Amino acid sequence: MASRRPPLEGLVVLDLSRVLAGPLATMVLADLGARVVKVEDPRGGDVTRSWSPPSVDGEAAYFLSVNRRKESAAVDLGSEVGREFVKRWAARADVLVENFLPGALDKFGLSLESLRAANPRLVVCSISGYGPDGPLASAPGFDLLAQGASGLMSITGPAGGPPHKAGVALSDVLTGWAAATSILAALAARARDGAGSHVLVDLFSSTLAALVNVAQNALVTGADPPRFGNAHPSIEPYRLFEAKNGPFLLAVGTDRQFERLATNVLVRPDLANDPRFATNEKRIENRAALAAILEPAFAAATRDSWLSRCLAEGIPAGPVSGVHEALTSDQARAIGTILEVSRPGRPPLPTVRPPFILRDFTLPEATAPPRLDEDGERLYAEIGLVSPARDS
Repeated sequence: MASRRPPLEGLVVLDLSRVLAGPLATMVLADLGARVVKVEDPRGGDVTRSWSPPSVDGEAAYFLSVNRRKESAAVDLGSEVGREFVKRWAARADVLVENFLPGALDKFGLSLESLRAANPRLVVCSISGYGPDGPLASAPGFDLLAQGASGLMSITGPAGGPPHKAGVALSDVLTGWAAATSILAALAARARDGAGSHVLVDLFSSTLAALVNVAQNALVTGADPPRFGNAHPSIEPYRLFEAKNGPFLLAVGTDRQFERLATNVLVRPDLANDPRFATNEKRIENRAALAAILEPAFAAATRDSWLSRCLAEGIPAGPVSGVHEALTSDQARAIGTILEVSRPGRPPLPTVRPPFILRDFTLPEATAPPRLDEDGERLYAEIGLVSPARDS
């Protein structure tokens, strides 16, 4: 039975970020127990509040996806009271997350150096498009541009077709998790050394790092990797196949698995003994010839029949699910993927739970993303200020 308090309970995060990477990082911290104070522009708040449809009760699904368990205050950084709000909360915060363009906060008299000087234990995380140096250092960061600049788009899409972006803002998501990881490392160092620090993450670097083996392949060969569509550059067969009634995925990672596939699933022992296909290296070399054999064979029977046969032989295979289908699948239900968050006076809101399970800790109550300035009056009062909304 979990009995320990949430891992980050007692920590305060001042969230000056907008859109996706920063808000995702701070939601991760919130899900781990931190208190997150979200600073929003009074003129509409976080821009994702307007990125709809779809929406729920007038709130954009995009905003709802990454702002769970936060408190919102509308803060005009151009006003004296707004600047004072940031200074006072930064003085009591453990973490500050921001994704302003370089120098933008300085113009408001809120330089990171001054905020850190006032609170030497503060961990500051700055999120940018391309990092602090180089010709693109001052360029705004957008997920689509980062996917293009990093090479991710160049390896995504059908073989021989045009480059494709990923179906989700993957560069932003990768950067959000990199930011959360960096912040946790800085907090661990603070516990050891007693001092805060400044960590920097960016969309370009996060996406490049996520290319892992593909990036290493490029460094080893000195050439741009081609697009393989739903196939794999280094494993075969490891891709999508069309069965009689729809697609399925096959992930044959070893020569022994291929032998079982050929002999026991396809009942083609000759394929296992064919020197063109005996090893993974040979299957890569002769992938077109192997595909010409496998594709018509798989098209002759249903998807479920192939999946059941592969499962019986211990061969990795699976369906291609729609997003809603995946979220409501038996597996998703078994691990509690859907997290319903409370909304006073309104029905609970279904959200996707964080991907970690901490068996030895209790986790904080999951509350809905806040409406703009929902907590403003209380947050201003907590640091001895009067909310402009109340003052007006």
